[in-house]
Amino acid sequence: MTPTILELKNVTIYQEEAPILNNVNLQINKGEFVYLIGKTGSGKSSLMKTLYADLLLKSGEGCIVDYDLKTLKEKDIPYLRRKIGIVFQDFKLLPDRSIYKNLEFVLKATGWTTKADIDQRISEVLSKVDMVNSINKLPHQLSGGEQQRIAIARALLNDPELILADEPTGNLDPQTSIEVMEVLRKINQNGRTILMATHDYALLVKFPSKTIRCEQGKVFEVIQKNV
Repeated sequence: MTPTILELKNVTIYQEEAPILNNVNLQINKGEFVYLIGKTGSGKSSLMKTLYADLLLKSGEGCIVDYDLKTLKEKDIPYLRRKIGIVFQDFKLLPDRSIYKNLEFVLKATGWTTKADIDQRISEVLSKVDMVNSINKLPHQLSGGEQQRIAIARALLNDPELILADEPTGNLDPQTSIEVMEVLRKINQNGRTILMATHDYALLVKFPSKTIRCEQGKVFEVIQKNV
């Protein structure tokens, strides 16, 4: 039986104090690639933030990578986030540090201490996104698509069980979006579970997969041809 990576039951998602999504029931199993779609303001980002504990789960039940979101303590949030890789629309790379230093910073912050291990892990994740040759560059020396590849590599550093990608192609042109998407699909085919929020319906057509929609306060699975 395939393990469940993420499950929400009768959850209400809040934006500030106001409920934006009601009665959310969602299950994602290990190895799935799932799109999360919906208009701006429909609750996609609030749902994502609840999953990585940036917003607290106030109502309903939620379990993600074996953490109970309802009873999660503040001190456990860093440990939860080590089991989740997060990819943002705007990359969030440290502008004054090389790609190596960006990745080293994350590893050291999550408990890695041996330089040989750090070097090997950075080399491994950069290989997965075809960016080994950029290890000593600064972020501004890379294109948007290259920066997003680095952001994906960063998300892979601690071998997460789940990757949450929040509009990862939102700042990219169509061709670059396809290239980034192919990287994500390859990572998924190697066994990683991915939940990706997107506005880009062209990607859903080119790379069809299970799709969840946020609309009018509800979350529901949609049949691919109706997106």
